[in-house]
Amino acid sequence: VFPLPSSPPFKNLKENEKGVTISDTSFDVRQAHHKHEPNFHDKYGNLVLLGGAAVFATVWGYVFTQAGVEWGLSPVGRITPKEWRE
Repeated sequence: VFPLPSSPPFKNLKENEKGVTISDTSFDVRQAHHKHEPNFHDKYGNLVLLGGAAVFATVWGYVFTQAGVEWGLSPVGRITPKEWRE
């Protein structure tokens, strides 16, 4: 265990005679008496994820099928080999 300075922010982290920090016991008591309230991500996380996936698929589906982009990924037929010089 690293030695902690005795300044006020670190006072509660000092170990008592049982080896348990004061902040550990107070955290356990607080957690036992309070129920977890759902936050934004708990409430809407899956909905936002599915909505983003739908928008992603829709936009790329349009780009691939309707936008008329000449992708031209293959050079076959566009490049002719040069004569070999000996």
